[in-house]
Amino acid sequence: MTPLTVVPRLLRVAIVLLRYRLDELVDATHLFRPLKLLRPLLGRPVVDVRPLARGARLRLALTELGPIFVKAGQVLSTRRDLVPEDIADELALLQDQVPPFPGVEAKAIVEAELKAPLSRLYARFDETPLASASIAQVHAAELSDGRAVVVKVLRPGIDAKIARDVRLLHSLGLLAQRWHPNADKIRPLDVVAEVEKMLEHELDLQREGASASLLRRNFASGVDLYVPEVHWDLTAQRVLTLERVHGISSDDIAAIDAAGIDRKALAAKGVRVFYEQVFRDNFFHADAHPGNIWVDPTRTTEPRFIALDFGIMGSLPEADQYWLAQNFIALFERDYARIAKLHVDAGWMPSTVRLDELEAAVRTVCEPYFTRPLSQISLAELVVKLFQTARRFELTLQPQLILLQKTLLNIEGVGRLLDPEIDIWAVAHPVLKRILRERYSPLRTLREVRKRLPEWFHLAPRLPELVHDSLERIARGEHRLLADVDTLSHQSHLLRRLLRMIAGGAFGATLLLCATLLWALAPQHGPWLPLGMGVAGVLAFGWGWMRSH
Repeated sequence: MTPLTVVPRLLRVAIVLLRYRLDELVDATHLFRPLKLLRPLLGRPVVDVRPLARGARLRLALTELGPIFVKAGQVLSTRRDLVPEDIADELALLQDQVPPFPGVEAKAIVEAELKAPLSRLYARFDETPLASASIAQVHAAELSDGRAVVVKVLRPGIDAKIARDVRLLHSLGLLAQRWHPNADKIRPLDVVAEVEKMLEHELDLQREGASASLLRRNFASGVDLYVPEVHWDLTAQRVLTLERVHGISSDDIAAIDAAGIDRKALAAKGVRVFYEQVFRDNFFHADAHPGNIWVDPTRTTEPRFIALDFGIMGSLPEADQYWLAQNFIALFERDYARIAKLHVDAGWMPSTVRLDELEAAVRTVCEPYFTRPLSQISLAELVVKLFQTARRFELTLQPQLILLQKTLLNIEGVGRLLDPEIDIWAVAHPVLKRILRERYSPLRTLREVRKRLPEWFHLAPRLPELVHDSLERIARGEHRLLADVDTLSHQSHLLRRLLRMIAGGAFGATLLLCATLLWALAPQHGPWLPLGMGVAGVLAFGWGWMRSH
């Protein structure tokens, strides 16, 4: 039940929605329907909303409701699997701009967090902020050695305000879950949970600093992407100090041309950087709109990007990363049957799906695109439509994949803005194949095996006991892996994976034990036989582990 303390604020939300003629949202909640009778008394919005599309009206209403609702709209804009495309496009335009709080308060927060007078921390600290948003604002400063920095400071009292607004959003989510006719598709409580998680991350500036530091390390050369340095001695949970950088917003084409930067090379580099972040490093900037992606004006012959704002970063589970890469390769090569099989093998769809029907659906979506010149094919648009089509086959996607889809849309948008003729496919395909060749090469596999050897040697003495216990539990039908699945075919698949792991582990343990005994008790046979058996044992362990994933 909705707490009485939030009812007045819920009524305000309903009133704003009515003022912007979003009647369908009010109709979805029976509690608010009588308010429609009061429309003439509710006042008019600042702008005439009658000729505006529904997405634009919703964007304006969220802006009037305040910063937390703006955040909620920004999250919804990434969920193109849940909201219509026209609404998602409008919500992506939401800007998180609010009046700044006094610089004196910012100084006090910095001193309290860093536990020192401001004069000892910075040689200069500008009280007037460079930018202000709902969570934090940014001030220019200078270190004692003359280096220019920016200091990001959380708003005073923001924790309590966000907690109060999240409770309001949760109440709205409960109402929508109960009354909205499409609640099963929109999943409002899941959306609220995503907003809450994002806000929780943004309230920890030390976490944002750690993200910036990792991204900087991944692109340490600074040739393709430059990430500002984090000053850790001047960073805490509510204060983040970064190297100050200067650049051109990636959507300011006139300024980029005036700087003499090769836009075609820059656009291709942006696509390559995206695939390297996702598939090489498994850590990508998930808020890559032009305001956060600048162009370095000093690099004309070898252009590069500058990354800003690391509050929203993404990564994928290793398995999803592999399956997604294979899907991209199959898509580049128009292998629709493989795309269908990969979706099932990845566990994104139930194994009961008919592969021939899924293949036909994928072909129906893709073939119209391939009749166009490659430079006119939008990979991001195609991926979105594929996911929408796959939903008919009970597609289940992790939130990380939705975040990746949104990032792909952003990156492709920036790329086409810089170079309208860019062939995304020609740039992305070789980069992805190279990364996969390096990532899953035999040499890398051997390095992974070497890294896990101590763990395997530690477990080896327990393997016979573990195998015996696992087989007994399977025989009694008590194994948790089998108890948690829904279909018999999926159970069989999990059982085969488990048995491969057991077989590989048992065989590997036996070979390693034999190698050890030969080495210790029969040295007259030389080192080569036990060494060969040891290598074979390690490979058996590796085979069992890889076949179980």
